[in-house]
Amino acid sequence: MSTDAHGETMKTIVRRTLTASVAAGLLATSVAVAAPAAARTHTATVACTIRNLPYPVDAYRATADAIDPTGQFIAGSGLRVTDTGNQPLLLIWARGRLTTVESPMVDTVADVNADGVVIGNGWANSRGLPWRYRGGKVEPLPLPPAGGAYVKAINKAGDIVGFGQDPQTGDSVALLWPAARPGTVEVLDAPANAEADGINDDGAIVGTSGPFGEWSTWLRRPDGTIKPLTVPGAGSTVALAAAGEWAVGHADLGGANNAWIRWNLRSGSYTQLSAELLWLADVNARGVAVGGDRATVGDTSRVLPGGGERTSVGAQAIADNGIIVGFRNSYGKVTPVRWAGC
Repeated sequence: MSTDAHGETMKTIVRRTLTASVAAGLLATSVAVAAPAAARTHTATVACTIRNLPYPVDAYRATADAIDPTGQFIAGSGLRVTDTGNQPLLLIWARGRLTTVESPMVDTVADVNADGVVIGNGWANSRGLPWRYRGGKVEPLPLPPAGGAYVKAINKAGDIVGFGQDPQTGDSVALLWPAARPGTVEVLDAPANAEADGINDDGAIVGTSGPFGEWSTWLRRPDGTIKPLTVPGAGSTVALAAAGEWAVGHADLGGANNAWIRWNLRSGSYTQLSAELLWLADVNARGVAVGGDRATVGDTSRVLPGGGERTSVGAQAIADNGIIVGFRNSYGKVTPVRWAGC
């Protein structure tokens, strides 16, 4: 891949991970968590509880990054120190039981479906190398002709979406790895310079397109028609996740005024979510969104328990039954957690 092409790919990754940098900051350092100041904030009730997830005793850090819609499968990653350096670990909690998989392909976990199939991303030789875990094995996903790719989401059928790069223009292209055609990857008919950010069980895909800093969000229905997802007055919008009738992302409203957004995929209407979220990570089929130490369904948010002095928590994903997974960073020790009843 040329230097210019690599730069375009990195621009696309930046677009996808604007909020991830905030999460990375909390993973890197523990912080003091202040008490909620806004009157609209709802603190967690007694029923909202946090629980540690088991992880390998010789791993020096571990996180829970994804949960399937039913709440039965949780996927995450860990790091173990060996004589040759860091060893990446894929962590899978199936109905509470932990499986640890050693694989050099595993860098980050993107998603997991109701059959326990996990997808994620690796990186080697300046290109993205997506992978899939199923049947007890980690396997590489096929790559487009240009080389690298990046996966974001998987649905119940096993269809996977993400993005790659057009070898002629250097623009990003939305990609589909269809479950019905194993061993193939297809370029989706989508707006120019596009990436696919979420796929629902009916095959509807949510994505982002456009040149750097001028992004727009769209819905691709199962019949292939494209519908814009807009926020009037926004300079740009970015999709982050989708589930059921909902998609979430953020909108640039000018200056430092950025808003977290939830779209209704049936009507195209939008709701501005609580500004108290540090970042926005996921949404479930009931429209509940999570990110940072909060859960929200509108302009109010609920604080998730577990933070404190030099301890921060971060929600990464939410199941349709309300179970939330993420991490806790306490005095620099990063461990996987789950919340229930929130």
